Amino acid sequence: MEFLRKLPIPQEIKKQYPLSAEMEKQHDKRREMIEQIFRGESDLFLLIIGPCSADNREAVLEYISRLRRVQDQVKDKILIVPRVYTNKPRTTGSGYKGMLHQPNPEDKPDMLRGIVAIRELHRSALADYGFTCADEMLYPENDRYLSDLLAYTAVGARSVENQQHRLTASGLEIPVGMKNPTSGDMTILMNSIYAAQHPHTFLYRGWEVQSSGNPYAHAILRGYVDFAGRTVANYHYENLVALHERYQESSLRHPAVIIDTNHANSGKKYLEQIRIAKDVVYSYNHNADLRHMIKGLMIESYLEDGAQDVCEHVFGKSITDPCLGWEKSEALIYKIADTLE
Repeated sequence: MEFLRKLPIPQEIKKQYPLSAEMEKQHDKRREMIEQIFRGESDLFLLIIGPCSADNREAVLEYISRLRRVQDQVKDKILIVPRVYTNKPRTTGSGYKGMLHQPNPEDKPDMLRGIVAIRELHRSALADYGFTCADEMLYPENDRYLSDLLAYTAVGARSVENQQHRLTASGLEIPVGMKNPTSGDMTILMNSIYAAQHPHTFLYRGWEVQSSGNPYAHAILRGYVDFAGRTVANYHYENLVALHERYQESSLRHPAVIIDTNHANSGKKYLEQIRIAKDVVYSYNHNADLRHMIKGLMIESYLEDGAQDVCEHVFGKSITDPCLGWEKSEALIYKIADTLE
């Protein structure tokens, strides 16, 4: 491989693009609100919602501005965490890899511009709209570039078996969702949560570090692909009961699950997210044990329905997986709030 240039360390980037005292205060307030949900001290329902990939700064901020207005209307029932995913895992390694790689999806990769672009996007979400957001920990060593901004981190289905992801999750100060692997193996999922909840000594960014364990590491159910290549959903009532039983048999702290309504749960049929969300809320209302364990939903949503090729330039339409458009998303949020008991 060719070494192109040495990138600034996270501390240097944070000094160049700092947070104000008010932003730090809002970040800490939001972190405490979310941790209260995972500790069972708050009845708010967590909604992690936004584009499959944050591919355009202006479109993402327009989307977040609309979420801000909805959040104010549902604040007694729902806590919204915008999904601002700035790196995109690719099954084969080809295709658009997210804003971190390409701030402009039609330009060549530029990782330095990408680091600045994703920090500035998350800063704007916090400074202008009061939102701390969710991102995916695709590259564990990059977490520090956003560690003072994020409210929530997810470890993807392809990464959840990886040692570095698990150990890094054990040292984060925010809730980390561990997705079930693409195979659907629940033992792997529970092992990843166990690893993330316990302390470790490991190598990180050229340092020997000691983590204290993350008590808010938890499951994300996103469906899986079976041996025959068929997608299999795992959001159903019986799946949730089975997960609850596994938690009861374990020594894990704060048993919790977030249901991803897209990916293999929907078979990537994005309109199915509406039905799946309502189904999960029904399970939440129906069973007291599940009500305690289910902390919220993850929904892929953007300004426009569906997906497009990069060259089409439809503002606010996904260039990766198809998403629910704004009108359907807004209606769904209000429906969830009305249905929650």
